[in-house]
Amino acid sequence: MTRLQNSAEKVALVTGGAQGIGRATALALLAHGYQVAVADVKRSTDLFSVKTDVSREPAVRACVRAVVKRFGRLDALVNNAGLTGPDDGPLEKLALRDWNRRIGTNLTGAFLMAKHAIPHLRRARGAIVNIASTRALQSEPDTEAYSASKGGLVALTHALANSLGPQIRVNCISPGWIAHQPVRRKDHAQHPVGRVGRDQDVAELAAYLLSDAAGFVTGQNFVIDGGMTRKMIYV
Repeated sequence: MTRLQNSAEKVALVTGGAQGIGRATALALLAHGYQVAVADVKRSTDLFSVKTDVSREPAVRACVRAVVKRFGRLDALVNNAGLTGPDDGPLEKLALRDWNRRIGTNLTGAFLMAKHAIPHLRRARGAIVNIASTRALQSEPDTEAYSASKGGLVALTHALANSLGPQIRVNCISPGWIAHQPVRRKDHAQHPVGRVGRDQDVAELAAYLLSDAAGFVTGQNFVIDGGMTRKMIYV
């Protein structure tokens, strides 16, 4: 793996970094020369980790303080924490508390992390990457809360980019099907690229967007889905 330019001594904070895309992103940034901190409700065993519920402002405030105390600075924030499993059941049976819990973690969490990281990121002329989903652009039945939270992340991204520029760049990644369990040959075959996505696909794009190589890129949503949102599907 070739290190991205100017990553030496920089510090990155990855939410939801104990597993999946978040962990892959944390490890990719580590390999690119960043010092990395992880915020998650679960502890990471091999990275500096702060147990954090991103939907709670006191927890977020304490997390950012702990990271800056440990490393002395903060250059990059990856807002990846989110509740997975988009199907919440029929809308007429969706409890308000479940809607609020989904929005609170997936969307409000990104707002809170950005809010408390901004002073440090501005000082470092840093960058934020939000992890949304292709569900922000297309849906299946019974996914209102999840889709709304991810659509909100895309909108939050361009709003932040305009509010925080030019000192802080803000971009978004919307992954499609990223496999965390065994998949079938036909699952791979339906993708124009011939395979389902991997955590590392998202991680490397995040590393690029955080780097100085992406210095002219802000306010954008990058769809990484093997071409599925560009494919006509007729039953």
